[in-house]
Amino acid sequence: MLEIENIEAYYGGIQALHGLNLRVAEGEIVTLIGGNGAGKSTTLCTISGLVRPRRGRVRFMGNDITNLPPHEIVGLGICQAPEGRRIFANMSVYENLELGAYARRDRVGITRDMQRVYELFPRLAERAKQRAGTLSGGEQQMLAIARALMSRPKLLLLDEPSLGLAPFLVREIFRIIPEVRSQGTTVLLVEQNARQALAIADRGYVLETGRIVLSDSAGSLLESELVRKAYLGE
Repeated sequence: MLEIENIEAYYGGIQALHGLNLRVAEGEIVTLIGGNGAGKSTTLCTISGLVRPRRGRVRFMGNDITNLPPHEIVGLGICQAPEGRRIFANMSVYENLELGAYARRDRVGITRDMQRVYELFPRLAERAKQRAGTLSGGEQQMLAIARALMSRPKLLLLDEPSLGLAPFLVREIFRIIPEVRSQGTTVLLVEQNARQALAIADRGYVLETGRIVLSDSAGSLLESELVRKAYLGE
């Protein structure tokens, strides 16, 4: 479904990604793990069109999307739930979800997907008319994911969904991600909580300073000495 080939990305004169290669097959949950500044979020933003690479290619469903603007990439079926949630705080939960479907014109399908995200996140249904800024951190994270799902993505990019959440809410978020996959959405997950991410993923990549230093099945990465020492605290 997704192929990243030899991507190099920069912020000004600082190189953030060094010849990155990565692939995601349809129906997978693939995770990127690594420390702060490893290039995880930059990778997602490059896929989304928010960061333009200087070299390399991004292909989605066989098509080169490297230089497409972000709104066209959303239209092709890629949507990102960003780090830090970035919900529209002064709008209601329902209005945030409607904005997630801004590029769609199929009202019947939008109504059906609204019901689907309410079933995935019952708390959002209870708070549909509430201002999003008054939600708890965990509820805002649920809203960010649900808003992304309203675009009906083929590929969902999740950037640090557990960041800043209490442990019981982290467990809830990681319970929902496989459910999203079971409903037909492929997931690329960026996460510092390596143990939780690898527990639900099929495969994983380890990033360090913009380079992939290890890639394998999730089970093998959980047994890797490098991963256990650097990311699992063992």
